[in-house]
Amino acid sequence: MSRLHKVFVYGTLKRGEPNHNWFEKDSGYYKLISEAKTVEKYPLIIGTKYNIPFLLHSPGNGTNVRGEVYEVDDKVFANLDTLEDHPNFYIREEKDVLLLNSNEKIKTWIYFIKDFKDDLLNKTTYESYSNAGSHGLKYVERYLRGDTYDHKLEILKTVKS
Repeated sequence: MSRLHKVFVYGTLKRGEPNHNWFEKDSGYYKLISEAKTVEKYPLIIGTKYNIPFLLHSPGNGTNVRGEVYEVDDKVFANLDTLEDHPNFYIREEKDVLLLNSNEKIKTWIYFIKDFKDDLLNKTTYESYSNAGSHGLKYVERYLRGDTYDHKLEILKTVKS
């Protein structure tokens, strides 16, 4: 029997964003619970030439990031791990978020970049991400990317193969 997991998404997985369709792969179960924000502050940046939103694991820096909480089954959870390349690139951790529809504090999984290059902390941080945002930085979907550029080299201190 499949277990259910709560996941906080802050970037391209949100409704109306380019990777939201990953929730629907393989006919898994997912349900939007609420819009939410992180209890701790974190830097949400947009980086690399692909304009990818990253949540840097640097508690206390940045803002209380706004996003959405979903309940997902094991199948959808595994697909999200694949998209986020957990644990080689993003690393997910359970953290508290505040549900905006009820002011309830709950634990959810959040995908972070942990082994990031220090200079990324100097980038502009955002409270909320939208691909159509005023920042003007359009996300480049995977199928449009060439295979000669490894964006992980710009982000991680140590790249795992």
